Amino acid sequence: MTHTAPSHGAEPLEYAAFTADPAGGNPAGVVLDATGLDDARQLALAARLGHSETAFLTADPDRPRGYAVRYFSPLAEVPFCGHATIAAAVALAERHGPGEFHFTTPAGAVPVTVTGDAATGYRATLTSVPATVADAEPQDVAEALTALRWRPEELDPRLPPRIAHAGARHLVLAAATRARLADLDYDFDALAALMRRLDLTTLQLVWEQDATTYHVRDPFPVGGIVEDPVTGAAAAAFGGYLRELRGLTTARLTLHQGEDLGRPGVLTVDLTEGDSRVRVTGRAVRM
Repeated sequence: MTHTAPSHGAEPLEYAAFTADPAGGNPAGVVLDATGLDDARQLALAARLGHSETAFLTADPDRPRGYAVRYFSPLAEVPFCGHATIAAAVALAERHGPGEFHFTTPAGAVPVTVTGDAATGYRATLTSVPATVADAEPQDVAEALTALRWRPEELDPRLPPRIAHAGARHLVLAAATRARLADLDYDFDALAALMRRLDLTTLQLVWEQDATTYHVRDPFPVGGIVEDPVTGAAAAAFGGYLRELRGLTTARLTLHQGEDLGRPGVLTVDLTEGDSRVRVTGRAVRM
């Protein structure tokens, strides 16, 4: 049996997203030409890379700068991944120039605009699918707290538990203190079982520094990862959560993530009046 060598675009690239430092942010795999890679090969490649997600792109022949994008964790496909989207867009901009790219993901259409240049670095802004928020069942919240080893009184009552979605589902839980957020030691199997039952991609754990600044963490056991370092999909969902909870119209939020893992990253979340979508902006750099 003969095997065709993969094209250059099929070779995985590695980027750190939501940072300008290759040692910071969230590592992502990017395959710019996934033509001919079936599900099993994509999953195997994502598992070999070991990052929380790898993006696999296939060019749309009918749309300039258009791509179908799929995302695989080391264990499974996920419907949407923000940091791999930012990484993929920057990788494309390095080859084709900045501007707008049109990504068609399993979650829906996600346009991404890239600015910058090779000298100053690139910054990408993704626009999520419309964000939605739903109540979290008390027994599910109790089960999550048990798995996290958090006590109910350690939650911030100003930010009640909700299920938020902007491409993927996340349970939002707010810690009352930064120290509580910093001390993450959870039951991996128990939390993974709850998340699979509720179809959650991550838990979005947050601490409010002020009305526009948040520190966040994202356990990701369903992806085979203890913690996703910097999480764009969850940031988009959290933007939708805050808009509904506090009646925000146009706002800009800053999310800090990865500090507790030694991979600090920054996400900018923009809400626009009259638009149910959420925009998430960050840098990305080749590792």
